Amino acid sequence: MKKGLSKIALALVAAGFAFSVSAANIKLGVASDATSLDPQEQLSGQTLEMSHLVFDPLMRYTQDLQFEPRLAEKYERIDDNTVRFHLRKGVKFHSGNDFTADDVVWTVNRLKSSVDFKAIFDPISEVKKVDDYTVDLVTAKPFPLVLQTVTYIFPMDAKFYTGKTNDGKDKAEIVKNGSSFASTNVSGTGPFAVKFREQGVKLEYARNANYWDKDSKGNVQNLTVVPIKEDATRVAALLGGDVDIIYPVAPNDLDRVKNGKNSQLVTLSGTRAIIIELNQNTNPALKDQRVRQAINYAINQAGIVEKINKGFGTPAGQLSPKGYVGHNEALVPQYDLAKAKELMKEAGYEQGFKMTFIAPAARYVNDVKIAQAVSAMLAKINIKVDLKTMPVAQYWPEFDKCAADMQMIGWHSDTEDTANFFEFLTFTKDAKTGMGQYNCAGYANAQADKLVMDANAETDPAKRAEMLKQVEAMVIEDAAYVPLHWENVAYGAKKNVDIAPVANVMVFPYLGDLVVSK
Repeated sequence: MKKGLSKIALALVAAGFAFSVSAANIKLGVASDATSLDPQEQLSGQTLEMSHLVFDPLMRYTQDLQFEPRLAEKYERIDDNTVRFHLRKGVKFHSGNDFTADDVVWTVNRLKSSVDFKAIFDPISEVKKVDDYTVDLVTAKPFPLVLQTVTYIFPMDAKFYTGKTNDGKDKAEIVKNGSSFASTNVSGTGPFAVKFREQGVKLEYARNANYWDKDSKGNVQNLTVVPIKEDATRVAALLGGDVDIIYPVAPNDLDRVKNGKNSQLVTLSGTRAIIIELNQNTNPALKDQRVRQAINYAINQAGIVEKINKGFGTPAGQLSPKGYVGHNEALVPQYDLAKAKELMKEAGYEQGFKMTFIAPAARYVNDVKIAQAVSAMLAKINIKVDLKTMPVAQYWPEFDKCAADMQMIGWHSDTEDTANFFEFLTFTKDAKTGMGQYNCAGYANAQADKLVMDANAETDPAKRAEMLKQVEAMVIEDAAYVPLHWENVAYGAKKNVDIAPVANVMVFPYLGDLVVSK
């Protein structure tokens, strides 16, 4: 879908979608855009942003992280292992097909086969259609995070995505970082439909005139998302009136946006952990726990937050932020250069060694500057770093190869729960279950894995919290990764754009509900 309107977009025009010029047309400037239109191909923030515009989840989080019904009007627990969801009636996909329980069953089964999403849905042993508008999610054992998991079910149009393409390919196939029917064609139930897309250039959405949520006061008719990689350029575009909303706003630019004549700033305390994975499979030195610990001791987390992010963030000594059930108060940043040098000497690497390091450009706040600072800090313990940074579209395929000695990644818990960090970042990698999908450290700790699984079957909150705190302590002692900080979130917008009610810490604002005044 790179030039002009796709066949489905043309059909949407005929079906009454609002592609016409309107006063409520806005342009959004972001650091990077979604790499695919398939909501189940890449587990990333950009994919989720797109999903909340084009699709609808069964349930979603409110601004204070409570649950809000969407395509599921209500739910009830049938027994210890079964939760029943009653679906909204009268909803249509962009294609014109009716939304029913069949679409939910099809979607969940596809999620369970997705390389990126299968670990989230592994506890769901079965999805059952009760009737056309009722679905049961069944778990093999009691599971305390069913509702959190449901926020990742964006029902897809089963009829639209079933069948063969003109060249004989399965329309339902998931192709990671490649071309597929689902990556370039879309039919959701969301407030917007895709009108035009050119990867890395712009993504145009048009209002769904037949959107089911008649209570929404959102009045945006046409939305254009434009990737603007450079922080300063993104701010200049807002202050110059070329775009209506930007995010993220870099720490250096907060005051410029806040004090702009026609702009406003909205900030939220964030929970996305920025970490560096240490790949034990690519560099023999990293197999030594003392070396990994030395790297952690050599990195000044507080200095990064204070000097590079201007205090806009929280230095981290673990994965889970304060307020999460597994947050361990005893784990704080460990910066101690003398201790780092002592460990390097003890491990026989006093003279240092070389390491490769990859990091994204314009994915996380000041990611390139942070990667450069980390490289300079490691030079103080004689580690020579070969750093390569790259745009997101190129970064994720490289990350998936797990070929660099150090790899930067940011992770916002998919379930707003501590266990999700471990399931994806430190769990022993298992292609069958999807566990450890983003673990490029080669780290494996059977005891920690068991504790995570036990916690996911523990319904006593206090006992569960203690289990997860133990895991936090284990992986820090093992130096499985280097925690850097938790990002804060900042949005900039024109003063006539009511961004505050739709902004959230997950950084996928609910723009279908956005109100723009004249």
